[in-house]
This record gives sequence, structure tokens and C-alpha cells, in this order.
Amino acid sequence: MFTGIRTIMIFAEDPEKSARWWGGVLKTDVHLDVDGNSVYAWLDVAGVEFGFHPLDEQRNRRGHSPVPYWAVDDVRQRLLDAGCTHHRGPLDVGDGTGRKIAQLTDPFGNVIGIDGC
Repeated sequence: MFTGIRTIMIFAEDPEKSARWWGGVLKTDVHLDVDGNSVYAWLDVAGVEFGFHPLDEQRNRRGHSPVPYWAVDDVRQRLLDAGCTHHRGPLDVGDGTGRKIAQLTDPFGNVIGIDGC
């Protein structure tokens, strides 16, 4: 049985660089697990591990996994100002509440979903 999200994994060309950028934008610490030349970097964001794993074109290519949607409080413009670009949206989800979602691409080509923009 699913009980909750523990980790959201992003496959990145430079995991540490991606994590440090997101850590700066979100004002949170970056954690590193270094194994030789391989680096896994992560942030703790609202109790979820936001992880950056080395890109592997054979097994885990960029864009071949689900897009996580983070519940946010009006952070879209701050992310755009920090270097993200629109990938899709903002879109009204159509449930009559006016709730909007969007997908943004970070400066490293990773797509992130935001819910509540």
C-alpha cells in the first residue's frame, strides 16, 4: 500500500550543481553522498527528499519519468526570476476552484511541476 511520497528523484547532468541552485532558490541545505566520481545530492523540502541523481541515458534519461507537482504558495514568479522558464501553463485544472498548475524548466533542463501558481 502506498503511504506517501518519500523521495522525488531528478536525473541531472550535474546533480550537485542542480541541487545547489535549488537549495539557493528554496533557501535550504544541500546534502551530498559522494561515491568516487558519482554524486547524489538532495534537499529536504517539506519532509520530502528532493534528490538529484546522475543522468544515465541508458536507464534513466531526462524526461522519461513522471513530473512531480509541488504544492506552492505563489512561487512561480520567483522561480522565473531565478532562471526557470515556462515549459507548460499556467493552466486552470478545471475543477471550478480557479486552481492553476504549471510546468517550469530549471536552468539545467529539468522539468518541475508547481500546483497553486
